[in-house]
Amino acid sequence: MKYQIPMTEADAKALPAEGSVLLEATDIIKRFPVGRTLFGKPREWLHAVDGVSLSIKRGETVGLVGESGCGKSTFGRVMIRTLEPESGSLIFGGEDITHAAGERMRALRSRFQMVFQDPMGSLDPRMTVGESIAEPLVIADVGRSRERREKAREMLDLVGLGGDYADRYPHQFSGGQRQRICIARALVMRPEFIVADEPVSALDVSVRAQVINLFEDVQERFGLTYLFISHDLSVVRHVADKVVVMYLGKIVESGAARPLLDDPRHPYSEALLAAVPPARPQTVRRAALIKGDLPSPMNPPAGCRFHPRCPIAVERCRHEEPRLRPIDKDRHAACHLA
Repeated sequence: MKYQIPMTEADAKALPAEGSVLLEATDIIKRFPVGRTLFGKPREWLHAVDGVSLSIKRGETVGLVGESGCGKSTFGRVMIRTLEPESGSLIFGGEDITHAAGERMRALRSRFQMVFQDPMGSLDPRMTVGESIAEPLVIADVGRSRERREKAREMLDLVGLGGDYADRYPHQFSGGQRQRICIARALVMRPEFIVADEPVSALDVSVRAQVINLFEDVQERFGLTYLFISHDLSVVRHVADKVVVMYLGKIVESGAARPLLDDPRHPYSEALLAAVPPARPQTVRRAALIKGDLPSPMNPPAGCRFHPRCPIAVERCRHEEPRLRPIDKDRHAACHLA
């Protein structure tokens, strides 16, 4: 049964206007040094995110998909400044936060949060769940001790667990319950933007739908905006308004969720969809379109980064990098042949 969260009149009045851009990233680059020389200089650089631009509207859910190692999680963390971008700009709510620091950055932290893939790994086993949920309030110096405890209980009620669970420890809960606790912790500061990094991939299939429904319910109540990172395209199809496909640190296709997932225009997007098992065993599966492993992000291929694995690559693809260009209404693709 879907857990429905009642919307109060105060919640309805506090909802932000949808449609305006909440967060805009422009030409984001993030590299990591690998190894050091005798003089302390990096031997190589791992190109995790390489010139990515993305705008997210208020109230929108953007699904970010791609293979493991393509830079999805790194980009999500850069978007909320838990990782510093090497270059590029971040505009949040009309304010440039690229170089925000100190008290200003501390104040901004309450406006965006993150829900991680492993709920057990993101909860302190020595703290009760009530203390974990209230911890952001302690860090931000919001309210008194009693008020924080009451707020933690309120958040547990909100996610369908009940305030009486506040004095229990993480090991006393199931995986789905722990993820609900992590969602409660993310919501306690009433953020505007949440990065959900593979939030249901570690859960049993029977529990995933409940957690996804919870994400949708709190989004409707609080007017939240999501960057939903996942490799499960069936989940993305269900939750996302817009889909962005990443490959080796770059966006290769983006567009409205249903049109993109029903009719992908980039060969890599087609390959991702071909890898999804059909819902019915008797359904004829699409042929696998690519072979081989993801190239090393420390030495990405010249030209189109996908060309060594692309079944339709031409000579131009080996030497000229395609730009992300509009190919249809609300659709962009980085492919010379799209």
